[in-house]
Amino acid sequence: MVQELVVALVAAASVGVVYVAAAAKIVKQYERGVVLRLGRLRNDVRGPGFTMVLPGIERLHKVNMQIVTMPVPAQDGITRDNVTVRVDAVIYFKVVDAASAVVEVEDYQFAVSQMAQTSLRSIIGKSDLDDLLSNREKLNQGLELMIDSPAVGWGVQIDRVEIKDVSLPETMKRSMARQAEADRERRARVINADAELQASKKLAEAAKQMSSQPAALQLRLLQTVVAVAAEKNSTLVLPFPVELLRFLERAQQPVSTQQQAQLQAQPQRQQSQQQPQPEQQQSQSPQQQPPVMSAPAPAPTPPGPARVTRSKPLARH
Repeated sequence: MVQELVVALVAAASVGVVYVAAAAKIVKQYERGVVLRLGRLRNDVRGPGFTMVLPGIERLHKVNMQIVTMPVPAQDGITRDNVTVRVDAVIYFKVVDAASAVVEVEDYQFAVSQMAQTSLRSIIGKSDLDDLLSNREKLNQGLELMIDSPAVGWGVQIDRVEIKDVSLPETMKRSMARQAEADRERRARVINADAELQASKKLAEAAKQMSSQPAALQLRLLQTVVAVAAEKNSTLVLPFPVELLRFLERAQQPVSTQQQAQLQAQPQRQQSQQQPQPEQQQSQSPQQQPPVMSAPAPAPTPPGPARVTRSKPLARH
């Protein structure tokens, strides 16, 4: 009898231990416990710590309240400007209503993942390639709003959504590389042109300043010679001084003027030498004409005057 009583007590204690072990639950700090009694949701959500449920009658569902980081699989799509891209993203979310996360959706993590994929494909189709590459902040905000709207009913709050990478086809990469190279070359040419313009203005001002100071030209020439000589070249070419050319031009100018004056004076001298000869001929011819006209008949002329008349025409020619 005593033995049977002991066995019964041991069995009862064992059952009690098993019952307590089944009823005792521990909820961690980052969790919340949702209790379903006979399949019906109870309004009290168990907080962190030790709690008890009725085994076989109540069931405790633990819900993680931490922020969950979920990578969104890469999605292929065509942008609004007809470019095929492959985009992947990452989503950060957390449960704010444990009861809704248990009752309203079967698996809230899977639901959020599927919603993120469909929203990402929709964003790709509504955006241009330039927006995907350079305006990601705006796209992230739009993607967050698209996912957060249905997730609120599941007791889930979307904390942040970020586009990680945008993959382009190889042909598009080469085209963009050529475009970027052409753009850089264009900007380099514009910068070089501006530099040449500024340099030409400064050179013009320097040339104007140096032209007013001849000594500055000589100093510049000496600086150039020193710079060239420092390179240890075997051949040194020196420019011909401009001042020497000007000196030679000034030296040649008087000589040419004097020669022109002499050339102009020679015809005048010849004319001055030839002008007195006709006067002498006229003065001598009246003395010879009366004897010739007064004679009734031609008479032999003396030899002396005949020589004079012959010599004068020769001198005249």
